[in-house]
Amino acid sequence: MPAITQVFRAEISRLAKKEARTLVEPTRKSATAARREVTALKRRVEQLERLVAAVQKSARAGKTAAAPITADKALRFRPQGVRAHRDRLGLSAEDFGKLLGVSSQAIYNWEQGTARPRPAMLDKFAALRSIGKREALARLKSLNGSGEG
Repeated sequence: MPAITQVFRAEISRLAKKEARTLVEPTRKSATAARREVTALKRRVEQLERLVAAVQKSARAGKTAAAPITADKALRFRPQGVRAHRDRLGLSAEDFGKLLGVSSQAIYNWEQGTARPRPAMLDKFAALRSIGKREALARLKSLNGSGEG
């Protein structure tokens, strides 16, 4: 008789384990998916924290929100480009400097390659590149009441 008792106990144990597995499996899969999602969210939070830190750092440095946007454009500076654009507009270095808010000496230094404009000036220069000769003269007139004509 002990053999039949052992067989019954083993069968009952096997069936109980099988039933428990079928009940626990969906919960286990759900927990695994939740862990994956938590890990993905942690990564996203880390990225956002780095971004916030960078923005705060640039804000402390006194940069505006527009500065990172133009940094992505990677504005290039070439001394020959300053001279070529000034010639295209038909302006003297003094008038070109007035449009940008710098001295004529700064313009000469940029053209010679002995100095390089600051990022804020590069932004202004990029904006100035999009205007034509007439608009440049009109801006000069509005700045000092009489422009080169």
